Amino acid sequence: MSALLTANSSDYSQSMISTTSDGVADEAAWISRAQRSDARAFESLYRLHVDKVYGLCLRMTGNVSEAEDCTQDAFIQAWNKLAKFRGDSAFATWLHRIAVNTVLGRIRKSKREQDRIQAVADTTPAPVAPGDEAELRDLARAVDRLPAGARHVFVLHAVYGYSHEEAGNMLGIAVGTSKAQLHRARRLLAQQLKQQEFEE
Repeated sequence: MSALLTANSSDYSQSMISTTSDGVADEAAWISRAQRSDARAFESLYRLHVDKVYGLCLRMTGNVSEAEDCTQDAFIQAWNKLAKFRGDSAFATWLHRIAVNTVLGRIRKSKREQDRIQAVADTTPAPVAPGDEAELRDLARAVDRLPAGARHVFVLHAVYGYSHEEAGNMLGIAVGTSKAQLHRARRLLAQQLKQQEFEE
């Protein structure tokens, strides 16, 4: 299992992941086999989900090296905790919760918050028109500068589509706090983008 999870950054590229409808259909069978210590089945789950788990870690840490470490740690934890997965939520959601806890644990342990985040546009499947690239870069820089709490809620809710209840559970905060942080994030983003317009 450690060999599977020891990877360089190129292993996390889109080309590595081939998520097909067949793969999604096979997920339940892979989970069942992996829960019986089938490493090959877990490798299939890993390849199905590593892209999104890595993307989440990257947006929360804003650092490629940290994101790779968190992704590896999250899948190691998932392998160790797989027997506890009961299917009460989607497997992807369960993995994301482990990834979020891994990132938050690393932040608490190091007692510092990372300062960078990759472009929010990376998660948007629609093609970007050339004229929109500058605006997306401005948005990415603005998200980059959000305080940690506001950024984490913004990433989980606005980028990944989790509800405030789900985001709150992942981050260990109340639903009202999640809503307040999202409001704060949007207000700060609007202020930053307006300021950037004046500076141009």
